[in-house]
Amino acid sequence: MREANGVELAPLTTMRVGGPAARLVVAETTDEIVDVVREVDDAAEPLLVLSGGSNLVISDDGFPGTVLRIANSGIEVESADACGGVHVRVAAGEEWDDFVARCCDEGWSGVEALSGIPGLAGATPVQNVGAYGQEVAQTIASVRTWDRVEQRVRTFFNSDCEFAYRHSIFKGSSYRGGGRYVVLDVLFALRPTQLSQPVAYAALAQGLGVEIGERVPLADARAAVLEQRRRRGMVLDAGDHDTWSCGSFFTNPIISAGAYDELARVAAERFGVDAPAPPHWPTKGTGVKTSAAWLIQHTGFDKGHGLPGPAALSTKHPLAVTNRGDAKAADVAELAREVRDGVQAAFGITLVNEPIFVGHDL
Repeated sequence: MREANGVELAPLTTMRVGGPAARLVVAETTDEIVDVVREVDDAAEPLLVLSGGSNLVISDDGFPGTVLRIANSGIEVESADACGGVHVRVAAGEEWDDFVARCCDEGWSGVEALSGIPGLAGATPVQNVGAYGQEVAQTIASVRTWDRVEQRVRTFFNSDCEFAYRHSIFKGSSYRGGGRYVVLDVLFALRPTQLSQPVAYAALAQGLGVEIGERVPLADARAAVLEQRRRRGMVLDAGDHDTWSCGSFFTNPIISAGAYDELARVAAERFGVDAPAPPHWPTKGTGVKTSAAWLIQHTGFDKGHGLPGPAALSTKHPLAVTNRGDAKAADVAELAREVRDGVQAAFGITLVNEPIFVGHDL
């Protein structure tokens, strides 16, 4: 375990903004993670759990308490057979994309479409990370956590996790301003095959030259996903400011069928009845999912909006708010607020930010 005071947090996040931590502790084992959390909670002090920093916008004032950086490691195959699949336990501090790469190399199918996503494995169930037709909820068997309220290790099976679109019980719970549950490790249930799961995303299928629902070699699926993400500035690259971001800044809105009809009516009024209707997809419930990127662009916020300012929309994808090199957290929040409020004024839909704001609000 390593500890330091006054450490700047900006370099520890993919958005590269945020002031210093009063105290930063790097915990390299599961026991160290639990010990730090218990110590801070016993002292009733503020705690911020920092994973890969890919989903945080930290205030320019920094964090006044302890920042716990998760750094435990370990990938263990607990069982493997043709009928029951492959069960792999992954420590929360493992790099997510390294794990996905290993899955593709080993012939463990189920997470290949989640290639290139920055951050650590322990953060994936919190957000129910998803992309290109896959979500981690489809492969998570259980999540082992430290429950800060009950002061004990607690395991959640998949059905207990309350997984939904970019949401879970781990994201929905709070304790003293932070999350109630600190993820220690995740058990994944994967399929032993060299083929991907059925391709479920149109642009990915097109890039692979296959039809929706077909399966391809895992290596081909991973390469195609990485190519799609690079085109959108969604693969981290220190030399490309389009990747100095939190990825997709807003979630795709899920609205009622009536609200979608009103959106379509407003769109037809603004762009003409012959213009394509706003994108929409069915959901598991009664709602309709529409596209945040479509709403942003059709409000008038094009790629690169905000340039040459310190914060701007990505030049590759309108859904990413980016740091052009010297942005502050206040600059990021100001731009995101402009986009959110503009969409609300134009279409009556309030976009919800995907990253978590620490020490300030959108």
